[in-house]
Amino acid sequence: MKKLKFGLLAAGVSLLLLGGCGSGNDTSSNSSATDSSGASSSEEKVTVKIAAAASLQYAFEEKIIPAYEKEHPNVTIEGTYDSSGKLQTQIEQGLDADIFFSAATAQMTALEEGGFIDDKTVSNLLENKLVLIVPTDNPDDISSFDDLTKAETIAIGDPASVPAGQYAQEALTSLGLWDELQSKFSQGTNVTEVLNWVAEGSANAGLVYETDAKTTDKVEIVATAPEDSLTEPIVYPIGQIKDSKNSKAAATFLKYLKSDAASDIFKDYGFTPEK
Repeated sequence: MKKLKFGLLAAGVSLLLLGGCGSGNDTSSNSSATDSSGASSSEEKVTVKIAAAASLQYAFEEKIIPAYEKEHPNVTIEGTYDSSGKLQTQIEQGLDADIFFSAATAQMTALEEGGFIDDKTVSNLLENKLVLIVPTDNPDDISSFDDLTKAETIAIGDPASVPAGQYAQEALTSLGLWDELQSKFSQGTNVTEVLNWVAEGSANAGLVYETDAKTTDKVEIVATAPEDSLTEPIVYPIGQIKDSKNSKAAATFLKYLKSDAASDIFKDYGFTPEK
């Protein structure tokens, strides 16, 4: 009987030890559990840097980036916003960026030809319109492009580096007004600066993108540049930098920017997504 009792006692100890080991294995299996978003808690953090035209800043900072980062908690999106011409120069000089989003095709084409952009990733994503804006009190009673002759100061982007300024020059030249108005121009370094000058009343009128004009109630759109005053539509191409340090994450974000969800956000800000 003593041998039998000893055998039962040893068996019980063994079962306890096995149970303890099982409990330890269960704990370790939960260490890689996913969080509520579906992303692994051990997923590596990554930052995707986008160089984008100034006219895109509101859409990105207010909606696009927060929406994407919520779905991808391991990813941080950082934006650099300026005129497309300035961004082109910065990329050529080694700007740390993964994606370029231009307000005109010329800058994208130049970077493609220079070997800075992966041409397989380039596509035209959005369209915009060029509009004539005035301060809400409209002191010079401007209601058309022809009325610009009454303005003391007209704000436009610098045509040398700002696509909105290049479009303004093209439209005003087509309308036969460029030469007559040149002494009135105040040239901004990007379209946001032009918008602010008109909103603050330091310029009596200005030419900006429709999407910029819709970001403030301090300006009023009084006219849209006629389609035949521009040789091509105002198109926004996007592409991935060839030497991207985070090419996989950048490609995933680029795919999102082409999605229906992103398109709906861009529409809310006045852009027309390319089909």
